[in-house]
Amino acid sequence: MSKRAGGRIRLTANAVENVTMSMNETILRDCHALYVDEDAGLVRIAEDLGHTLLAPRKKISVLLIGNHSAGKSSFINWYIDEHVQRTGVAIETQGFTFITSGKKRESLTGNATLHLYPHFKPLQKLEGVVEYLSTEISPSRQKRFGLVTFVDTPGLVDGDMKYPFDVEESIHWLGNLADLIFVFFDPIGQALCKRTLNVVERLNEKHPDRIRFYLTKADTAGDEKDRQRVLMQIVQELCKRPGLNKCGFDMPTIYVPSLIPKPSRCENQLEQVCVDIDKTINQTIQNTLNTLERDCETIAKLTEEKLEKDRQDRSHNLRARAKGMLFGLCGLLLPVVLLVHFLASESSNQFLANLISPELVTTVRVYLSPVAGLWQVIPEEYHYYALIGFALLSLFLLILARFTSRTKTTLSTKVKRRLQEKRDYVQGHVKATKKQLYADYLKQSVGAMDLS
Repeated sequence: MSKRAGGRIRLTANAVENVTMSMNETILRDCHALYVDEDAGLVRIAEDLGHTLLAPRKKISVLLIGNHSAGKSSFINWYIDEHVQRTGVAIETQGFTFITSGKKRESLTGNATLHLYPHFKPLQKLEGVVEYLSTEISPSRQKRFGLVTFVDTPGLVDGDMKYPFDVEESIHWLGNLADLIFVFFDPIGQALCKRTLNVVERLNEKHPDRIRFYLTKADTAGDEKDRQRVLMQIVQELCKRPGLNKCGFDMPTIYVPSLIPKPSRCENQLEQVCVDIDKTINQTIQNTLNTLERDCETIAKLTEEKLEKDRQDRSHNLRARAKGMLFGLCGLLLPVVLLVHFLASESSNQFLANLISPELVTTVRVYLSPVAGLWQVIPEEYHYYALIGFALLSLFLLILARFTSRTKTTLSTKVKRRLQEKRDYVQGHVKATKKQLYADYLKQSVGAMDLS
C-alpha cells in the first residue's frame, strides 16, 4: 500500500471519528492532546522547566459501590444499553471492572487494563488486585457514555466472606481518583452491610462532594409507605456514623424499568443519576479549560523567571570577573612594584641612565617615592618580616581573585531562543486554542451574540 493511500485511510478514519464524537468529547480530547504532544506538549515543556504537570483525562470516572445484588451492574448495562456486565442475585462481580467506550467490543485483562489506564498502575502495590482487574470496551454511543468510564466494584458482604485482595483499601484508593462515587443501597439485600458503611464513611471523610446515595430496586420495596420506612432505616443507620451524620440526605429511588415484569407506580428517579453524571461532565470540562489557562500562565511565569535568573547570573558573572581581575592585578603588581623598587634603589643613576633614558629614570623614581617612603618608615631589622608580609598579602589577593571570579552557569543563546519560542507558543497558540475551545463549549448553551 502506498503512503498516499495509507494517509487517505487515516484521514478518513479521523474524519469518521470526529463526526461520531460529541463536541464535549472533542474538547476534552483536544485539551488532552495539548498536554501530551511529544514535541510541544505542556507536560514536556513544564518538565524542562523543572515543573510537573498532569495531563487531564479525556473522560470522567464513576465509581459504583454497594452490597452484592445492589444493581450496580444492571445500572451500567442500562446506561450504555448493552449487556456487558453479568447480573444476578449471586456475587457476579468479584473484581474491579472498568467499562468504557471504544471502537469495538473488547475485553481486557489486568495488565492490559493498566496499559490503558496508566494512572491506575499504583494499584499494583496492593497484593492480588491486578489479577482481578478487567476492562470491558463497548462501542455504545448511548447517553454520554463517550465521556464516562464506569468502575464496577465487588459486591460487599459481611460475615466470613473473604476477598483475594484488600477490597476496602482498593475501593478507597479508586475513590481518591474517581470524579463521582455512586453508593447503591437496595431494599431486599444487605443494604446496611457494615463493610459498605465502613467504606462509605472513609470515602466521605475526603470526598463528601463526590458521593451520591441511591435506593436501587425501589420497585421491590412495596408501596410508598414501605419505601419511606426503608429509606428511613438506611438514613438512620448512616447517621449513626459520625462521619456520615449530616442533615439533608438526598437518596433518590431508582430502578431499571426493563427488569420489572409489569409497570410500577413507584417514582423512578433514574434520570437523576444521568443528571448527576451530566453535571460532573460539564464541571470537568470547565475545570479542564480553567486548569489549561492556569498551566499556561505557570509555564510563562517559570520561563520568565528562568530567563530573568539567566540575566542576573550574567550580570553576576560580569561583576565577578571584574573583581577577580582587580584583585589578581593587585596581587601581581605588589611584588612587581617591590622588585622594581629594590632594583632602582640598589642601582646607581649612571647604570640606570645607561639602561634606560634619564627622563624615564626620573619618572620611575617619582612613582616609586611612596614605596621608598614606606620602606624607610619600617625599621631595618623588620625588613625581612615586611617582605614576608607583602608576599602573604600578594598571595591572599591572588586567592581572593580566584574565589571572587567564580561564575555561574548561564544559558546558551540556543537554549534561550528555544525557551522564548516555547513561551510564545504557550501564550499564543495554546491560549488561543483554549479560548476557541471555551467558545465551542459555551456555544452549546448560549447564543453567538452573548459570546461577543
